[in-house]
Amino acid sequence: MYQLLKPLLFKFDPEKVHYFVTRNLKRFNRFPGGSAVSRAVWAVNDKQLERTVFGLTFKNPVGLAAGFDKNGDTIAEMANLGFGFIEVGTVTPLPQPGNDKPRMFRLPPDGALINRMGFNNLGVDVLASRISTYRKSAEAAKNPVIIGGNIGKNKVTPNEDAVLDYIKCFDRLFDVVDYFVVNVSSPNTPGLRALQEKEPLMHILNTLQLRNNKNGISRPILLKIAPDLTDDQLNDIVEIVQETKIAGVIATNTTISRDSLTSDPKIVAETGGLSGKPLTQRSTEVIRYLSEKSGGSFPIIGVGGIHSEQDAVEKLEAGASLVQLYTGFIYEGPGLIGRINKRLLGKVK
Repeated sequence: MYQLLKPLLFKFDPEKVHYFVTRNLKRFNRFPGGSAVSRAVWAVNDKQLERTVFGLTFKNPVGLAAGFDKNGDTIAEMANLGFGFIEVGTVTPLPQPGNDKPRMFRLPPDGALINRMGFNNLGVDVLASRISTYRKSAEAAKNPVIIGGNIGKNKVTPNEDAVLDYIKCFDRLFDVVDYFVVNVSSPNTPGLRALQEKEPLMHILNTLQLRNNKNGISRPILLKIAPDLTDDQLNDIVEIVQETKIAGVIATNTTISRDSLTSDPKIVAETGGLSGKPLTQRSTEVIRYLSEKSGGSFPIIGVGGIHSEQDAVEKLEAGASLVQLYTGFIYEGPGLIGRINKRLLGKVK
């Protein structure tokens, strides 16, 4: 069904289509029996799919990457499509509109997207409230799902004060999320990637780790990294994870590279982060490098260019414990989630 609708949807602005689809998905799930139908059609439930990673038990290893649901609008609906975990955000302390529109572009010949959204979100207070409401809902009781909080800094916050923004988001979300992701790798907030350098990154992560104990409870903290890092920078990442004792890494975010693209040069020239099939190989290379360099000493969530069951398997074989979808979900539809899980169960060759 999705593949029949996709040519029509792809005729319109990507951001408008996103809100159109999610609004109607929410409407469908509100109909009596809609949620149950969604789960029956899309979800694959099997105990063999469960994974325990950084102390959390995931009902399956296929998650929704950050960026799709910045404000916690569709947690229940995404869970009903069969995702094993949902990562919301990136969220910032204060609401911000993001960059000027248009700010998302499709590259169908390349199976890719370019986005320069710029952390558009309603702020951490709204997100925390929505997650809390979801946790208390009947939907959450019927179909619970692991929720991660992806946190960033406001555009107007200078890098020397960035740690304060991460603290605000961390403190506000601590009681409602299951794990945290520190995002210093988006190319769409000026200067943000400078925080991937060892000294500022160690400061942010160590500060959060010092706060990471509330009434005897701590939350796994992960670091999301760019695919554009050199081997020396990846070596630093391994050292940083081991020294700060954070839970793991998400590899990778979008890339600023435009190598080997065949789409309209005018679209290729748009600024922003590139995601989708052009990232498949590089993100898998980063996963393998980190896994081998660290001796498998920390978990890795693999994301970037997963458009098929084989793409997901290759990331898991490279050393990922879990995988996440975004662009592949948009291009292939919700059926991709179930196909990956069935492949992992040996039901799809």
